[in-house]
Amino acid sequence: MFQTSLRRLLGGMALVSTLSLTGCGYNDFQRLDEQSLSGWSEVLNQYQRRADLIPNIVATVKGEANFEQETLTKVVEARAKATSIQVTPETLKDPEAMKKFQAAQGELSSALSRLLVVSENYPNLKANQGFADLRVQLEGTENRITVARNRYIKTVQDYNVLARSFPTNLTAMVMGYKPKANFSVANEAAISAPPKVDFGK
Repeated sequence: MFQTSLRRLLGGMALVSTLSLTGCGYNDFQRLDEQSLSGWSEVLNQYQRRADLIPNIVATVKGEANFEQETLTKVVEARAKATSIQVTPETLKDPEAMKKFQAAQGELSSALSRLLVVSENYPNLKANQGFADLRVQLEGTENRITVARNRYIKTVQDYNVLARSFPTNLTAMVMGYKPKANFSVANEAAISAPPKVDFGK
């Protein structure tokens, strides 16, 4: 009789505990945290994919006589800077780290855009099938970067709203769930579109 009552009491306590965890957003924090980490990994994968394309693009462009050396140098330097800055899951909560990472990737985007614009002045380069294929791969990668980045932004927004809203903000305080740093842009419309690249005809 006593054991039956004890089992019922423990079962009831477990049920109340489960309901309270669900109501306080604990499980939502876990889900969104995992989604944001997964989303960040995909962002990094796509940035790495772009970085991996650059040596081949530079090597192909170098084959063109009299190509602007300064443009090539800026691409190589921007790639080196972008790949040297890594924002790990642990530093995702640091807005300054995110700002540096984002700035470095932005510099690389600008350098690549400049290279592709300049390449339009070289008919032989435009006619080079290898270079054309690399440009198509780069365009596809820029699109994938945008998709991955936007998914990450949405997940982090959901997490941050949960961390700041009542009553789940109480859970965030107790459990130490701080808002995550996110991508930021001066022009909100710019984040929803990949960098503009004119690949010519």
